[in-house]
Amino acid sequence: MKVKTQSKKVNRAWINDHVNDTYVKLAKKEGYRARAAYKLKEIDDTLGLIKPGYCVVDLGSVPGAWSQYARRKLSPSGAAVGALNGRIVALDILPMDPVEGVVFIQGDFREPEVLQQLEQTLSADSGFTKVDVVISDMAPNLSGIETADAARIAHLVELAVDFSVSHLKPDGALVVKLFHGGAYSPLVKLFKETFKVVKPVKPKASRSNSSETFLVGMGLKNSRQTAVEPG
Repeated sequence: MKVKTQSKKVNRAWINDHVNDTYVKLAKKEGYRARAAYKLKEIDDTLGLIKPGYCVVDLGSVPGAWSQYARRKLSPSGAAVGALNGRIVALDILPMDPVEGVVFIQGDFREPEVLQQLEQTLSADSGFTKVDVVISDMAPNLSGIETADAARIAHLVELAVDFSVSHLKPDGALVVKLFHGGAYSPLVKLFKETFKVVKPVKPKASRSNSSETFLVGMGLKNSRQTAVEPG
């Protein structure tokens, strides 16, 4: 009984913190589906990744907050609806409520046939043969077993990197979510080998007690020299 009581207290505390969270309130006010929109916003405000006319691919898009943010950045007026100057293709293993102007594919990014569907969707529009920005909020279900979780995290990031190498423009960018732990250093190394500039970012909207961080790679590497900016 004591364990259940403690669990209820923890749940109540989390709910209370969530309801009173500044970014949760702001997301509700500004029409975003999740506070995660402000993580991408801070990264984009700092690095200027998403611009009108761009083609953006959103991996692990549910519930759609990142697609919503990208959609507003590609709108001539910054609106959630109406004209769109650019293209957004989103993908997730779970269903996602429609975001106006966003093409959504439901499927597992780890499956070759789903990747093929994504590639076919991109190639269907001759105006966007290459991608400007790939944003990935993909994360595995964590088991609590560090080695297993590190492998799952690494696999998703590696898939995002492989996709980016094949589909990004030379000056394109990739944003991925990862967690500090056993997979972190090898993934930073992978980014350094792939991109000219590598930037680790811990947005203010990320909860302070979370090991979550984001890694941004800019400009596909065509030389041995890579600039690594401090996080």
